[in-house]
Amino acid sequence: MTLALPPSPPAIPPEGTVRGLARASKVAGMRVTKQEHAALIIQSADKVLVIDPGAFTTALVGLNNVVAIVVTHEHSDHWTAEQLARIIDRNPDAIIYGPPGVVEAASDFHVVVVEDGDTLVAEPFTLRFFGEKHAVIHSSVPVVDNVGVLVDDTLYYPGDSFTIPEGVEVDTLAVPLGAPWLKIGDSMDFVLAVNPRRAFAVHEMTLSTAGKSIGRDRLKWATEQGGGEFFSLEPGESLDL
Repeated sequence: MTLALPPSPPAIPPEGTVRGLARASKVAGMRVTKQEHAALIIQSADKVLVIDPGAFTTALVGLNNVVAIVVTHEHSDHWTAEQLARIIDRNPDAIIYGPPGVVEAASDFHVVVVEDGDTLVAEPFTLRFFGEKHAVIHSSVPVVDNVGVLVDDTLYYPGDSFTIPEGVEVDTLAVPLGAPWLKIGDSMDFVLAVNPRRAFAVHEMTLSTAGKSIGRDRLKWATEQGGGEFFSLEPGESLDL
């Protein structure tokens, strides 16, 4: 596995603002490209999967060949109507998946409900879902539905939770780094429990540059305890899986 940076110049549609998306014909296997905050773009062959295109993510304009969008929960930093509309307008056959709370919140769109234990195929991706609820923010804040997603038995993204995918040897873990519900020690324990071969941080737009650096150092330590490798991905940077 190599750390893959975007080609120069970036191979994206001229009008697009999608960060670091490479031409599928140049990608072997599966590639995950980090966007700002919680959004991920995953390519396999000539198809694209989008995860959590929310309000803290630069507008995902110009995405083609999208077969599915996974929205892990209803909070706006993980989806907006504008982001979904941009993608669906160019990819009308793309299917949106989310837990019951997303189905209700995004009622202007057709969202297929997914829950803990579900497995489905959105060619060429196999998606397995884990967990039921968002991590607790505070007793005064309602706990919403949340699912983690395992893509092709390789990449696990937990949404806003520390749900461990039981019975899975996780190859690559996307680890939440900063949030109102999160302290770095909990993220470190999550990495130690999952014990991935590779890890990178997501969900960090609430942090300063210094805060991100400190958090990444802690996650790097936790990843290395099990012999894994940590990657400090910036928006537009990718990993080939």
